[in-house]
This record gives sequence, structure tokens and C-alpha cells, in this order.
Amino acid sequence: MATPPAAPTPARRAHRGRRDGVDGSGGEVETGTVGSTTRDADATVRVGVTTPAADAAPVNAETPSRLVLLRERLEAWWAIARRRIDAVTRTIRPLGWVMLTATVLLWVVAVSFGWQEMIIAAVILTAIIVISVPFLFGGTAYDVDLDLTRTHVVVGERAIGGLTLVNGTARSILPSRVVLPVGSGRGEFDVPRLAPQAMHEELFAIPTTARGVLAVGPVSVLRGDPLGLFERSSDRRQAVDLYVHPRTTPLEGLSLGRLRDLEGLPSSQLARDDVSFHALREYQPGDDLRHVHWKSTARVGDLMMRQYEETRRSHFVLGLSTYAGDYSDPDEFELAISAAGSIGLRALRDSRMLEARTQRGPLRTQGPRRLLDNLSALEHSRQRDGGIVALAGTIAANSHDVAIVVLFCGSGVDSAELKLACSRLPQGVRALAVVADSAVESPLLRRVGDADVVSISALDQLPPAIRKVLS
Repeated sequence: MATPPAAPTPARRAHRGRRDGVDGSGGEVETGTVGSTTRDADATVRVGVTTPAADAAPVNAETPSRLVLLRERLEAWWAIARRRIDAVTRTIRPLGWVMLTATVLLWVVAVSFGWQEMIIAAVILTAIIVISVPFLFGGTAYDVDLDLTRTHVVVGERAIGGLTLVNGTARSILPSRVVLPVGSGRGEFDVPRLAPQAMHEELFAIPTTARGVLAVGPVSVLRGDPLGLFERSSDRRQAVDLYVHPRTTPLEGLSLGRLRDLEGLPSSQLARDDVSFHALREYQPGDDLRHVHWKSTARVGDLMMRQYEETRRSHFVLGLSTYAGDYSDPDEFELAISAAGSIGLRALRDSRMLEARTQRGPLRTQGPRRLLDNLSALEHSRQRDGGIVALAGTIAANSHDVAIVVLFCGSGVDSAELKLACSRLPQGVRALAVVADSAVESPLLRRVGDADVVSISALDQLPPAIRKVLS
């Protein structure tokens, strides 16, 4: 007869409870398992796969595949190879490409047809190429100094500069060529053989025919073969900016904005000496006796002084349109820039608060040179919504306490657009428009709305035209 199984002891029941994930009290125990959850009336048992340790990597972490690693490695290799290919192709001159192409074609024809003459020609061209390659090797360790006597010139003037090359090594440097880029062109200088610590100087002059900002440099030392098949350059000095200012004309004897500036704009600050009268007060030590109000002094018996409100001078605003549609040709655009520069220089000499704006934003006007530098860098804008009307709206929104606004545009702007542009300016501002029109023979003065409009075809017509407006 079989023996019945023994009843589990309390120790066994506790051990089995821990093994099954349940303690003896019937409560839930966090065992770090994930999976399905089985619930009964007394306990909740978590059944599943044991989670990894806290410091282990997540189960669902994405590891890069071999294909991704291979693609990244190939891209890195290709980037290195492309840089080296570009470095090699930059050394080949146009004549070198012709020579290489002819050599390849001759070899193809010679091998395909077995022509003895083609083989001889291909061997000769190959020998020329092989002999020319060693000229690329070797260093040109010059100490280069580029010096421009003037970095700001006017259109038509020459910029004079000097180039100094010093052999700072302990060995001689063979003859070479030095290239000095100037804008889109360049100048070349032949440098003779230089002994150790020897120096060579080159003087040059840069003619200027158009307004702009030219990058002079960087100086490059060339090494190449005598035939000009291959050429290698190395930069020795950073570029220097040469500012070619627009032509301007002096506006002597003109006090632009004088009446409005004398009136001033009163503020809440009181001053002893100004234009806007405020009240009377008693004399204080240090007061200027020129401001004694003698009638009040005689009536009161004490010295009475005039007291003024401190005034702020309103400023002068130039609005130059850079939209290409406002001009019939590039000469009108250059004339408008020259006119803006002339009036701006006159305003700065009169100590006016000057502000200049284009459709692209404000220009720096902290001094004559800064103003002309910014005018030198201006270019046409192709935005259709950026005409003279939009420019006037920008001035009205961003300029405050304005005395006079001078708008500059070309013959592409009609009277209706000028009238609309001037109507957008703040109320009470005196508006003047200068139109660069190559079709007019003499200065033309007319009235468009509340603005005076002057049309000129040459820069020397500007002073008499402005004098008529202010008279």
C-alpha cells in the first residue's frame, strides 16, 4: 500500500513561495521579471523572462549593420580621394589637358592599328609630360609681405602697392613666378633666383575703372614647367580689401536741413541755453548774462533768467533704391550712388544726424569713409517688391524724428510711384527725390505731390539743382 505524501512543512511552503514569486503573506514581490501577469483572489504573480541588469544595454538598442558601416567607410574614402583628385586636376593647365588628351588618343590609335608613326608621336608626347612633372616638386619658402599704400581710392585713381619676398631659408630658391589676384584679374611677377636671406621687391599699380570692393591677394607662388603644362600654387598671404569709392561732387555753401534743425524737437529736459523757450527763473551763479530777461528784471527787481527746453536735432535720411527695375541702365544706378554719396558727405560735414537705407537694410554712416565704403559694396537687387515705394515704407517704420528724407532712384520710377512713395513718409517731413535720368539734357525740377523732384543726367548737375530746391 502506497504511503501518502507528507504535508509540506512551513519552511518548504516558504521556500516554494519564494521560488514561485510569492511570499508567505500573499503580497506582491518585485522580482525584476517582465511578461504576463496572472492574478487570483489572494496574490498577483509576475511570470516571464528575467530582465537584464540595470547597467546592461537595452534589449531594443539598434546596432549599426555591416552595410551601414561599409557605406560610411566608403564615403570617407571617397572624400579623401576626391580631395586628392581635385589637388591633382588643379595643377593641370589648359595646354596640359590638350597634351594629355592627345597622348591618350595617339596611344589608342597606335595600339589599335599598329601604326609606327603614331607610336613614335605617342612616345614623344609621353616623354614631354614625364619630363614636365618634376618641375612641380620642391618648395618656395618665401616670406611674402603685401603692402597697399591706400586701401580706399576713388574710381579712376590708381592704387599703388608693393610686394616684398624674402628668402628666409639657408638655401637658394630657384627662379619662380608670383601671382597677385586683383578682383577677377591677376598680375604675374617673375622672381629671380634668391640667395639665402636675399630680398626682392616688386611695385605695382592697380587701375580702377568701376566702383566696388576688390580682393587683392592672396599672393600665390607658382611652380611649373617651362611649357606651361602643369602649375602648382601655394598661398602666402591673406587677401586685402581695396575699396573703390564712387565719384562724388562737393556741395559747398549748402546747409541741408538747417531750418528744421534750428527749430529742434523739444524734450522734457531743461537747459540754460537752447532754442525752445520754457519759463523764467531767478539768477544763479554761473548763469550767462546774455540770457537775462531785462523787462522782468526791471519789474521784479531781481535778475530773471530765461529757461529753455533742451531740444534734440532731428536727423537726415537718405533712401537709395537698389532695385534693378528702378533704373533703365547701370549708369543710372552709378549716378544715383554718386549723388547719394555727395549729399551724405555734405550732411556729415554739417554735423547732421545722418542715416542711409536701402531695401537690404541700413548703411553705416558713422563717418565719411564708412559711408563711402558701404556705397562701394552696393549691388542691384532683383526683388520685385523692393522698389522705391517699399523703401519709403521701411524708412517711415524705422526712422524717427526725421527732418528731411532724400530718395534716390532712376528713370524707371514714374511720377505715380514717386507720389505714392512720398505719401508713405511721416507727416511733416520734407521730401526730396533725386532721379538719375540719362535722357534729360539739363537739370529738371518739378513738384510731385508734397515732394521736390530733381532729375539729373550727370553728377556735375547736382549742385545747381540742389541749390534751386533750397532757394
